[in-house]
Amino acid sequence: MINFSLPTSDSFKALEAAARERILILDGAMGTMIQTLNMSEEDFTAGGHIHGPGCRHHPSDHPQKGNNDLLVLTQPKAVEDIQLQFALAGADILETNTFSSTTIAQADYGLEGAVHDLNVAGAQVARRAADWAQAKDGRPRFVAGAVGPTNRTASISPDVNDPGYRAVTFDDLRLAYGQQIDGLIEGGSDLILIETIFDTLNAKAAIFAAFESFAKVGRRLPIMISGTITDASGRTLSGQTPTAFWHSVRHARPFTVGLNCALGADAMRPHLSELAGVAETRICAYPNAGLPNAFGQYDEQPEDTASKVEVFAKEGLVNVVGGCCGTTPEHIRAIADHVAAYAPRKPRGAANV
Repeated sequence: MINFSLPTSDSFKALEAAARERILILDGAMGTMIQTLNMSEEDFTAGGHIHGPGCRHHPSDHPQKGNNDLLVLTQPKAVEDIQLQFALAGADILETNTFSSTTIAQADYGLEGAVHDLNVAGAQVARRAADWAQAKDGRPRFVAGAVGPTNRTASISPDVNDPGYRAVTFDDLRLAYGQQIDGLIEGGSDLILIETIFDTLNAKAAIFAAFESFAKVGRRLPIMISGTITDASGRTLSGQTPTAFWHSVRHARPFTVGLNCALGADAMRPHLSELAGVAETRICAYPNAGLPNAFGQYDEQPEDTASKVEVFAKEGLVNVVGGCCGTTPEHIRAIADHVAAYAPRKPRGAANV
C-alpha cells in the first residue's frame, strides 16, 4: 500500500521549503508539562465527555488520572496553552497530545471507543495553537500527528517461558494505527510523527497504516520517524543499531529519521552521529533534559540542554531539533537560540522526500 505517486499537500511543500532554509525546531515534553498542573481525577474526567448521563464515552471502573491524551477532550484549553507556549518559544512543529491514542493503549483506561475523537480533537487543539502563534508573529507552524509505540511489542515475547508468544500482531497494530492516523488527518495534522520506537516492527506497522490512510484521503503527508536507544548498548529494545534501524525504515522515504527520549543529549550524540552517517534523509533529534533523578524529575537546565544540542548543529548532524522528557518552553527557547546560527544538514541521497 506504499504509494509515492499520491500528490503531496501544500503543507508538505511549505515544510520542505522551511527545512531547506534552517534547522527547524520541534516542541518539548507534553507529559512532564501536564504533570506540573497537578490535575486530579476530576480534572481528567470533567467537561461532560466521560462520565454522566448522555456522555459519549462510558469507561466503567477505570480511573482516568494519568491518561494525558484524554485532556484534549476534557481540558483542551490546558493542552492548547502548553502547545502555544512551545510555539511562542520558537517551535516550528507542534506535536499533538495523542501519544497513547490507539485502541491498544487506551484499553488500559477502557476508552477504546474514544480513539477517533481523541485523535481528531488532539489535532484540532494543536492546530488552534499553531494558527494562533502564526497570527501573532507571522511564522507558519506545522502540526505533527504524534503516533506512539503502544505498550506492546510485536518482536519480543512478554513470556520468558514461551519465546514464540506475541501479545500483539502486525495486523493488530496496523489496524490500531490506521484508526489513529485517520483521526489525526481528519483533525488537520500536517505530518505524521511515528516516535519513541523501541520495536521497529511496530513502526513498520505504523508506516503501512499511514500509507493506507494517505490512500483514503488521496494525498501524502510527510512522515517523521524517531527511534529510541534504551541504554548504553546503543540499540533499540528490539536489538537494532541505528544503522539497522535506518535500513528497516528507509523504504518509507521519511521526511526525517532520528532519535528521541531515553537519553540526554550527551549520551545520544554518538548514536545520532552513526545515524547521520548512513541516512539519506533529514535527521531529527529531541533528547530528554538529561536523565531523571531519584524522584523521576529532570534537573538539566535549559542552557545546559541547549549547549549540548548545539553540538549536534555545529557538527552538521541535524535538520530538526527539540526536546523530549523534562523539556519546557524555556528549554525550547534556549535550543532555538543556540542552533539559529547553523545551517541544516544536507541530505545525502535519494531517500529524502
